[in-house]
Amino acid sequence: MIYLRYVQKRWLGHTVAAPFIWAPLFVFILFDLLGEIYHQICFPLYGLEKVNRSEYIQIRDRFRLPYLSIAGKLSCAYCGYINGGLLYYKEIAGRTEKYWCGIMHENKPGFKIQEHQLEQGFSRYGDEKDFINKYIAK
Repeated sequence: MIYLRYVQKRWLGHTVAAPFIWAPLFVFILFDLLGEIYHQICFPLYGLEKVNRSEYIQIRDRFRLPYLSIAGKLSCAYCGYINGGLLYYKEIAGRTEKYWCGIMHENKPGFKIQEHQLEQGFSRYGDEKDFINKYIAK
């Protein structure tokens, strides 16, 4: 009931925003298809461990919530698919980057990817010895 009142108060904004929210779905499905083909073919060729899709994308759990309308459940499934998919492909891209060129970017204030690269064990920017030890000397 609370959710219904929330939607009723904001129906105009939701109606105007809906095409902009849902339009990327078709592009994302194509991206997902091509990305998954890449993941399934190239990771075994590289000797990389595949990323477990179910650890990132979850769309059915919110369908069990009785307080959501059908439209609300579909919207939640869409968000779970898109946001989970982006995290999934971020992981695939990170593993690919580490395989091909695991060198951290130059440290600039506010640069967000630096933390991800630290977690992945990239060699530090400008550290030739570390790069050789991690990638060349293998």
